[in-house]
Amino acid sequence: MVNDDTKEVLRPRIKRIIGQIEGVEKMIEEERYCIDIINQVNAARRALEQVALIVMKRHMESCLTEAIKGKKGQEKIDEIVGSIDAFIR
Repeated sequence: MVNDDTKEVLRPRIKRIIGQIEGVEKMIEEERYCIDIINQVNAARRALEQVALIVMKRHMESCLTEAIKGKKGQEKIDEIVGSIDAFIR
Protein backbone atom coordinates (compact mmCIF):
# COMPACT_ATOMS: atom_id res chain seq x y z
CA MET A 1 0.00 0.00 0.00
CA VAL A 2 1.25 3.48 -0.82
CA ASN A 3 1.92 5.34 2.43
CA ASP A 4 1.94 9.09 3.11
CA ASP A 5 5.71 9.41 2.62
CA THR A 6 5.48 7.80 -0.79
CA LYS A 7 2.54 10.01 -1.73
CA GLU A 8 4.60 13.07 -0.86
CA VAL A 9 7.38 11.88 -3.16
CA LEU A 10 4.96 11.03 -5.99
CA ARG A 11 2.72 14.12 -5.98
CA PRO A 12 5.23 16.56 -7.48
CA ARG A 13 6.37 13.96 -10.00
CA ILE A 14 2.79 13.34 -11.14
CA LYS A 15 2.12 17.07 -11.43
CA ARG A 16 5.27 17.45 -13.54
CA ILE A 17 4.17 14.57 -15.77
CA ILE A 18 0.75 16.15 -16.22
CA GLY A 19 2.52 19.33 -17.30
CA GLN A 20 4.63 17.37 -19.76
CA ILE A 21 1.56 15.72 -21.28
CA GLU A 22 -0.20 19.06 -21.56
CA GLY A 23 2.96 20.36 -23.22
CA VAL A 24 2.81 17.53 -25.77
CA GLU A 25 -0.80 18.42 -26.52
CA LYS A 26 0.15 22.07 -27.03
CA MET A 27 3.10 21.11 -29.24
CA ILE A 28 0.79 19.04 -31.44
CA GLU A 29 -1.73 21.87 -31.67
CA GLU A 30 1.07 24.27 -32.61
CA GLU A 31 2.34 21.78 -35.23
CA ARG A 32 5.80 21.74 -33.71
CA TYR A 33 8.67 19.70 -35.13
CA CYS A 34 7.88 15.99 -34.85
CA ILE A 35 11.19 15.02 -33.23
CA ASP A 36 10.67 17.64 -30.52
CA ILE A 37 7.25 16.12 -29.79
CA ILE A 38 8.71 12.61 -29.69
CA ASN A 39 11.45 13.78 -27.32
CA GLN A 40 8.85 15.27 -24.99
CA VAL A 41 6.80 12.05 -25.10
CA ASN A 42 9.92 10.06 -24.22
CA ALA A 43 10.65 12.38 -21.30
CA ALA A 44 7.11 11.86 -19.97
CA ARG A 45 7.42 8.10 -20.44
CA ARG A 46 10.69 8.01 -18.50
CA ALA A 47 9.12 10.07 -15.74
CA LEU A 48 6.21 7.61 -15.53
CA GLU A 49 8.68 4.75 -15.36
CA GLN A 50 10.30 6.39 -12.34
CA VAL A 51 6.90 6.66 -10.68
CA ALA A 52 6.32 2.96 -11.34
CA LEU A 53 9.70 2.08 -9.83
CA ILE A 54 8.96 4.08 -6.68
CA VAL A 55 5.59 2.33 -6.31
CA MET A 56 7.22 -1.05 -6.97
CA LYS A 57 9.83 -0.41 -4.29
CA ARG A 58 7.12 0.55 -1.81
CA HIS A 59 5.17 -2.59 -2.73
CA MET A 60 8.21 -4.74 -2.03
CA GLU A 61 8.86 -3.00 1.27
CA SER A 62 5.29 -3.43 2.48
CA CYS A 63 3.10 -5.97 0.69
CA LEU A 64 5.83 -8.42 -0.26
CA THR A 65 7.46 -8.30 3.16
CA GLU A 66 4.12 -8.96 4.87
CA ALA A 67 3.29 -11.79 2.45
CA ILE A 68 6.61 -13.50 3.14
CA LYS A 69 6.00 -13.27 6.87
CA GLY A 70 2.53 -14.76 6.30
CA LYS A 71 3.85 -17.59 4.12
CA LYS A 72 2.28 -16.18 0.93
CA GLY A 73 5.54 -14.86 -0.42
CA GLN A 74 5.65 -16.98 -3.56
CA GLU A 75 2.28 -15.64 -4.65
CA LYS A 76 3.49 -12.05 -4.27
CA ILE A 77 6.82 -12.82 -5.92
CA ASP A 78 4.97 -14.26 -8.94
CA GLU A 79 2.78 -11.15 -8.99
CA ILE A 80 5.83 -8.87 -8.96
CA VAL A 81 7.60 -10.84 -11.67
CA GLY A 82 4.49 -10.53 -13.85
CA SER A 83 4.36 -6.82 -13.20
CA ILE A 84 8.05 -6.37 -14.02
CA ASP A 85 7.63 -8.41 -17.19
CA ALA A 86 4.78 -6.14 -18.33
CA PHE A 87 6.78 -3.07 -17.30
CA ILE A 88 9.84 -3.89 -19.39
CA ARG A 89 7.94 -4.82 -22.53
